Amino acid sequence: MMKVFLLYPDRDFDVAQPLPPNAESLTQDLALNTLFGAMAQGDKFLFQVGRQVVLSGLNDIGTITYRQEILRDCLSHRGVARQIYQIPLEFLERKRDHWLWISPRHCSPSSILSSARGVLDASLDLLHRLRQIAEENATTFKSRGFLRFFAMIRQELNDEYLTIVQRHIRMLRFPQGVLLRAQLGKGNEIFDHTLCTPRDSKRRWFQRILPSRSASYSYSLHPRDDTGARILGELRDRGVARAANAVAQAAEHVESFFNVLRWELAFYMGCLNLYDQLTALGEPVAFPQPAPANERRFSCTGLYDPALALTMGKGMVGNDISANGKSLMVITGPNRGGKTTFLRSVGLAQLMMQSGMFVAAESFSANLCTGLFSHFRREEDKTMESGKFEEELKRMSAIVNHLKPNALILFNESFAATNEREGSEIARQIVRALLEKNVKVSYVTFLQEFARYFYERAEDSTVFLRAERLPDGTRTFRLKEARPLETGYGIDLYGKIFGPEVVSRKDTNDEDYHGTARSEAMVDLRR
Repeated sequence: MMKVFLLYPDRDFDVAQPLPPNAESLTQDLALNTLFGAMAQGDKFLFQVGRQVVLSGLNDIGTITYRQEILRDCLSHRGVARQIYQIPLEFLERKRDHWLWISPRHCSPSSILSSARGVLDASLDLLHRLRQIAEENATTFKSRGFLRFFAMIRQELNDEYLTIVQRHIRMLRFPQGVLLRAQLGKGNEIFDHTLCTPRDSKRRWFQRILPSRSASYSYSLHPRDDTGARILGELRDRGVARAANAVAQAAEHVESFFNVLRWELAFYMGCLNLYDQLTALGEPVAFPQPAPANERRFSCTGLYDPALALTMGKGMVGNDISANGKSLMVITGPNRGGKTTFLRSVGLAQLMMQSGMFVAAESFSANLCTGLFSHFRREEDKTMESGKFEEELKRMSAIVNHLKPNALILFNESFAATNEREGSEIARQIVRALLEKNVKVSYVTFLQEFARYFYERAEDSTVFLRAERLPDGTRTFRLKEARPLETGYGIDLYGKIFGPEVVSRKDTNDEDYHGTARSEAMVDLRR
């Protein structure tokens, strides 16, 4: 049996498995369709495969490194990888062009045999080509997946096997008619129909051209004898039924092999497309180092949001973060400082790592999570039947129903739809409960009481990041480890709209000034 095993070391990918219940939220919050679109390059099939594999993350380090090895081989030998991928595509095109469909329920044995024979015939030279590729690259590829795949191809598709298949296909065309053997039972009822090898095929060429006296009787059917033709057709079907079954099973096995090969290689083709686009923008990519789920590891250099880079068509500012041993990451800082972008980069890197891909960073290491969830602030929706705050709580309740220990939740300005005090208290209680259940949390927030509560506790398992803002108000879009401030620098936005006079009165990096500046801004607004 030919098995592909390019996504798992011991089984094929289950294409029928459902997506996780949080797939829609992750797709929206992390802009995943941009990523999948870059992988697909207009190919709907590549889009579907990329979406299925990335959202069906792995929880096994061994399988992740197994895929990483294969992807490295594809990057090093992309021409060969694309040649292999073209083989199942060509097979499917031939099958479609010649209407080679096997449908045992609705076809006669003769039709099944004809279609199955056509499938095998269409695949024979492709199998030859695949075997040749395996022979030529048996030692150039390094990954366990490709080495096993090439060894399997060389063993299963050896010269003897391909010669036998070719001979059977030629015989199953029945160039000299169908030779059947049957027995007569009671009442001359015919049973035990058996398909026989034509005798002429075993005779030498001079025996076939010399006339010979036949010891059998023959009967010629009148061209207009429709009933006789139908009866002979039924006899033929009975005789070839077993052969049709066997050939159909062989054809289905070959077809299944090509389908799985196309499906599993499509993921790596999508990765090649994404790699080419990111590197064309001058952005770094790296293979991450996964850690066990029960550890708390997060460190990166040059981590950026690949979806934003692809959308903007230019390089992004990367972040260098060291948060090993931390279960809670609280991210604060000025508006439009890159906090949400960083949170998305964390989620995308986690998904890409756990699907066996490279990540958008110079280096990246994190522990696996048993599930990735996002709770981002939603824009006002007129179709909502309840208030915005109630909608946030409902989404949180749905997430809790699927949480397991060592999951990861990304909060982006959650529970800010109510007042500061109430939102901070609800967020605090939810985060405390999640941490007690060994759930890892990354939280972007403007809730000052919430951030101050965790900062004052000074727990070793919490890290505080702040979006950098220069004295002149410029955002660098970098995050630094720093304590939370009691401002989101809304005064900068006010200055952009109403003029810089307010913010120019004093160095706005002075934290004691923010309350005064806000008060003056409100007075000016009232005027």
